[in-house]
Amino acid sequence: MAKSVETLEQSIKDVPKAKKLESKKTWLSWGLLAPVLFFFILMSVLPTVWMFGLAFYDYTLTSAQNPRFVGFDNFRDFLANRALAGAVSRTLIFVLSAVILQTILGILIGVLFWKNDKMPGRRLALTLLFTPMVVTPIATSLFWKFILDPTLGVLNFFVSTFGFDRIDTLSSTTLAFPTLVFVDTWMWTPFMTLMTLAALGSVPKAELEAARVDRLPLTRLIRTVIWPHAKFILGLGLLLRIIDAFKTMDLAYVMTGGGPGDRTELIAVSLYRFAFKSFKLGYSSAVSVFLLFVAIALTAIYLYVLNARKKAEE
Repeated sequence: MAKSVETLEQSIKDVPKAKKLESKKTWLSWGLLAPVLFFFILMSVLPTVWMFGLAFYDYTLTSAQNPRFVGFDNFRDFLANRALAGAVSRTLIFVLSAVILQTILGILIGVLFWKNDKMPGRRLALTLLFTPMVVTPIATSLFWKFILDPTLGVLNFFVSTFGFDRIDTLSSTTLAFPTLVFVDTWMWTPFMTLMTLAALGSVPKAELEAARVDRLPLTRLIRTVIWPHAKFILGLGLLLRIIDAFKTMDLAYVMTGGGPGDRTELIAVSLYRFAFKSFKLGYSSAVSVFLLFVAIALTAIYLYVLNARKKAEE
């Protein structure tokens, strides 16, 4: 009895020490996070808040006039601008065509490597496959621009060798846009392949073995075994690619400059022109807010569909 009382008294005495230790751990955690939070606020939060504020002002950097509050006039002008409407429609076509191609090819290549996990040279092949994804978009754009050059390009060298006329794909009104889609697909298909491999790797091997023993048909295997485990990672990869493709700028600007005419003028290229050529910071901020809300809307739709499916499964 005396020992239990002493133990109880000792535990009561240890409570303040435990709270003090927990408080120290909390302060240490915040101290370690402080540099990251500082740079996040400085480089992301504050510029975003500043951009939202500028979207409601008529502010041209080269003008002698002070910024003037115009409310939603920048957004009205943006929605009434036919050139920007065309840029938005071209961007949507670019996103749909590029992401669909990348998803199909990524899934096919991912399944190929997943099914042949013991093939010789698999690691080397995967390393070479993922190389386009780690190269910067500017370098990729210059790389393909030199390849497709009508005078010095490697592609036209082989075309002329076989007796055909040289093709200037980047200056063609019919081929420039598909060329951008092709280069973007070449660059980002490895990302969808990586997401496919990650999604297939999340499927439990026990369930796959059981499906093989039961000799499930391929369609039923995908529907009942693979898809329930792989859909979240694949959906996440698809969402990231859609958002990233929607703000593609460097590829179009370096390879075609938005031309010929406005055939490859994507919304991000138009935004660059307004901000850094015309210096219309208020107007360009309104366009940026539009792009931000598109990304938020896509994320919200994805999360809604994901939660709805979870509730349906429960």
